[in-house]
Amino acid sequence: MKKFIIGNWKMNLNVHEASLFATKLAQDVPIKRGVETVICPSSLALSPLSLQINHRQMKLGAQNCYWRDEGAFTGEIAAAQLRGLAQYVLVGHSERRHIFDEDDREIRFKVQAALRNGLTPVLCVGETETERGEGDTAHVLGDQIVSGLLNVGSDQIDDVLIAYEPVWAIGSGRTPEPNEIEEAVKMIRSQIGHMFGRNAATSVPVLYGGSVNLANAESILRAKGVSGLLIGGASLIAPEFAGMVQIAADVLKEEKDG
Repeated sequence: MKKFIIGNWKMNLNVHEASLFATKLAQDVPIKRGVETVICPSSLALSPLSLQINHRQMKLGAQNCYWRDEGAFTGEIAAAQLRGLAQYVLVGHSERRHIFDEDDREIRFKVQAALRNGLTPVLCVGETETERGEGDTAHVLGDQIVSGLLNVGSDQIDDVLIAYEPVWAIGSGRTPEPNEIEEAVKMIRSQIGHMFGRNAATSVPVLYGGSVNLANAESILRAKGVSGLLIGGASLIAPEFAGMVQIAADVLKEEKDG
């Protein structure tokens, strides 16, 4: 199974800085068969970077999109407008859910918008610390998966990625233990299996995100069922990001040889 290394730059780097950083990444990031490397800059940087990067080395992802294809929605960027610029789009990131109050309905519509416009949605799911403490992780993940994929057809599920991002871990420097990640990924795959069947449960890529760095990347990538990483702050450190691409390639090779 392919490995995915996705860097979410969030609201960092202006267009000029993004270009300089992409040049640095081009020098550092290895091209590895079986590893899909994706960078998600600000929307302003997508167009220039689409002309600058080597698309064999890296793909582009958007950090967000709106679910209408056009209309009087001042300030929004439609999935339809991202066609030709990005190949991926993050949907339902915890910062969108908890800072901007995106609800399940809006997230579901964004997944649909991405798919109908030829983008791969990366559906982000995860529990808060309170929900985790109350033992509600399985219910939260199940509800977010069901809601986010409610109108996705069985012929579309292969074009979806899931990212497990426990809200309490993002930016905190704390990460779950590998066995905890495995358990959450198992819950996610179980719910996908209930909705789309056993093949989808095993084939849909499930990534982990939340305080990922070069030091913990290998142990996370070796966790059973984990297909890659969604990386925040560490994706803005070129040697760290490049190192995680190399680790993903090494883990993939071991899995194939194993």
